[in-house]
Order: sequence, then C-alpha cells, then structure tokens
Amino acid sequence: MPHFNPDLDVEPAPEAVTALRQQITEADGVIICCTPEYVFSLPGSLKNALEWMVSTVIFDGKPMGLITASTSGEKGHEQLLLVMRTLLAALTEETQLLIKGVKAKVATDGQIKDADTEVALRQFWQVFK
Repeated sequence: MPHFNPDLDVEPAPEAVTALRQQITEADGVIICCTPEYVFSLPGSLKNALEWMVSTVIFDGKPMGLITASTSGEKGHEQLLLVMRTLLAALTEETQLLIKGVKAKVATDGQIKDADTEVALRQFWQVFK
C-alpha cells in the first residue's frame, strides 16, 4: 500500500488501494484486529490503509467489529474508534473488544488460554455475525 497522499487519491487510485476498497465494498462486514498497539497508537500500516478510505463512504453503515489485543491497548483502541467513527463505520459497544495483557491470554499458536477472553470473543462473534 503506498503511503497516503491526498494528491494521489484520484481516479484511478493506486492499484493496491483500489483492490482494498473493492474488498471492503464486497464484504458483508469488516473486522479489524489492531495488534499490537505501538507507542500508544494503532500500527502505522493500518492507519495508512484507513487514510486511503477517507475520501470514500465505503464504511458508511458497513457492519464493523474492532478488536484491540495488546499489553494495554487502551489508547490504540481509542484512536481506532475515532478513525472508524470518522469513516462512518457502523459500530456498537457489542462489536468492540479490548483484550489487555494479550500475551497472558492467548498463546503464540493462537489458542486462547484465558476463559474470560474466550467468552468475550464468543460473545463478540455472536453479535457480529
């Protein structure tokens, strides 16, 4: 994905941007998992991809799920919420999940080690689907 530049956000958009926009358009819903949090913010590559969506209404009313899994994650989650609300994403409290201390709750192979986290993920999925 090229670095966002509003001067390049014209038709035709860069190929990678067009492909991502098309995938989002065709999706019934989108789940973004922001892992990890970097310097109390979301990863730069994710922010860059989302910046390419600002000139569109691609997320307007699109069902969204947001999961932030990090050591703390609070600030990154707040920033992701702000960005997605700016993009008019259809968010609810039930389709947002902050998993603090993820290394103690999820094994490196993806297996969930914490019962509360497993319950929270199942509830998230039931509401989102």
